[in-house]
Amino acid sequence: MGVPLIQQYRVGRYIIEQKLKGIKKYPLVLMLEPLFRCNLACAGCGKIDYPKEILDKRLSYDECMEAIDECGAPVVSIAGGEPLIHKEMNQIVNGFIDRKKFVYLCTNAILLKKHIDEYKPSPYLTFSIHLDGNRERHDASVCQEGVFDKAVNVIKLAIEKGFRVTINCTLFQGESAKEIAEFMDMAMELGVEGVTISPGYSYERAPKQDVFLKKRESKQLFRDVFTLGFGKKWRFNQSSLYLDFLAGNQTYQCTPWGNPTRNVFGWQKPCYLLVGEGYASSFYELMENTIWDNYGTGKNPKCTNCMVHCGYEATAVDDTFRSPLKAFKVFLKGPKTEGEMAPELPVLYDDDVEMKPTLVRENKENRSCGKNKQVA
Repeated sequence: MGVPLIQQYRVGRYIIEQKLKGIKKYPLVLMLEPLFRCNLACAGCGKIDYPKEILDKRLSYDECMEAIDECGAPVVSIAGGEPLIHKEMNQIVNGFIDRKKFVYLCTNAILLKKHIDEYKPSPYLTFSIHLDGNRERHDASVCQEGVFDKAVNVIKLAIEKGFRVTINCTLFQGESAKEIAEFMDMAMELGVEGVTISPGYSYERAPKQDVFLKKRESKQLFRDVFTLGFGKKWRFNQSSLYLDFLAGNQTYQCTPWGNPTRNVFGWQKPCYLLVGEGYASSFYELMENTIWDNYGTGKNPKCTNCMVHCGYEATAVDDTFRSPLKAFKVFLKGPKTEGEMAPELPVLYDDDVEMKPTLVRENKENRSCGKNKQVA
């Protein structure tokens, strides 16, 4: 397990407090997107495919603090865009740390070497470095050569300086189990605290839609990966039951309110992966006015192939508290890699249901691996 005991303890205590209060819907991680501006144009994203006036928007320090105070989650994941472009990022991170929140600063690492001395090592701060596989795979994913090497060098630097460092890895079409296993071996050699890994979700704004894995092939891929990793001390920044879910051994429904998203538009309904579903002006409004039953496996065609941790990690964590013995067995033995997979949830919508088209501004430069603008 890659998560330190102090974080496990504080998050566990928070969950128990919610259960004792009888609160059924509570957030685990605040997904904060204080800007959409980025210095890369990744094929599987599309966040920068907004008009300039939107890309120039920023959540202020006060708005970021209001977001965590509103929802009360014990963990904050700061993404974007590229958060290190934000001129108040150091102040924002320190504001969360002062509140004893565990902060994962998600970055492509291009700007981290320049800004790393603005931060101090803390058990509450983790640099989550974006790496989608080996050098060739990652550079192809971010549509720019040399990014992998920059990220690896910065990972080494951050670890040397005493920072907590994790890797955030998204898997796409064409990756083999052998390739992923070699990547995990490399990550362990780097000395990172753990790896957050999940199959890529077909994000609607992404310029390339043919790179995303389908659910069945995702599960088989993870089974093959875990088979190759048997006996190795790979560290994951995820619960054992979520990894078991990825291997097709658990039938889980999404818990979209577990990782609520606050961005420049407001509180996004129902999660950061679905656009065009609307925004709430407050966390209370998000929780009370979102029709949660309209989303999830079998409930919405947009959610068909999603297995991303932002929706299912919270489900796995809840299952861990309900079935600690089952979770402990999986922790000891690892995910099952043979036999029948757990059944899928039934489809509750008509097969011919129409999905609402997403309004995406045409920007041919960013529709695939186009030109990337570096931000100093």
